[in-house]
Amino acid sequence: MALRNESGIKLIVGLGNPGSEYEKTRHNAGFMTVEELLRSMPEGAFEAVHTAESRVFSGRFRGKKLVFQLPLTYMNCSGSAVKTLSCRLGILPEEIMVISDDLDLPVGRIRMRRGGSDGGHNGLKSIISELGSANFLRMRIGIGRPAPGKTVDYVLTGFEGEESVQFQESLKLAAEAVRTALTAGISAAMNKYNAVRSESKTDLQMEKTKEN
Repeated sequence: MALRNESGIKLIVGLGNPGSEYEKTRHNAGFMTVEELLRSMPEGAFEAVHTAESRVFSGRFRGKKLVFQLPLTYMNCSGSAVKTLSCRLGILPEEIMVISDDLDLPVGRIRMRRGGSDGGHNGLKSIISELGSANFLRMRIGIGRPAPGKTVDYVLTGFEGEESVQFQESLKLAAEAVRTALTAGISAAMNKYNAVRSESKTDLQMEKTKEN
C-alpha cells in the first residue's frame, strides 16, 4: 500500500558508507544529516528496522507518514536499496529526497534542487540508474573540493578545526531546510536556505567585533 504525505516527500534517503571507519568522513554527509534530523524528532516517533539492505526509520512528522533510509550497500550501490524500498512502499521518484555530499559546494553551504545529473557522484549515479529517473529531490551538503586528482582519498577524510565547526553547523542547517520543505513546501525551503552559508566561530567573532 502506498504511503500518503501531503508535502509530497515520502522517503528521505541519506547517502554514506557503513562502518565505523567511515562515520565522520565527508562522504557520509547524507548519513549524518539524517541522523541530525532523527535526533530532532520526538523520542519514539520513528521505529527503526533493518530492511532493503538499509537502516530504515518509519514514523510520522506532524501527522504525516514519513520514512528515512540509510542504505548499507556502500555508496556506489545505493540505488539497489533505494529501488527495493521505494517499490515495496509504492513511492515514486518524485516523492523521494536524497541527501548527499557535494564537492562543488564549499563547506558550510547547502543546496536543494529537483532533478539534474549525478554531477559525478557515484551514489546519485546508482540511484538514477536503478530508478530509471533523475526526477527526485536532492539536498547537497558542501564538503569543498581538493586539489586535482585527490578526490577519492579526500571524500574519505574527516574535518578538522574551523572547517569541522562549519560542517557541523551546515548539518543543522540542512536538517532545518528539510523540515521546512516538509512543512512549508520545497520552494519555500529552497528560497530560504540555498543562499545561506553556516558561520564559523571566526565569522561570528568578526560580526561581534563589528557590532561593538
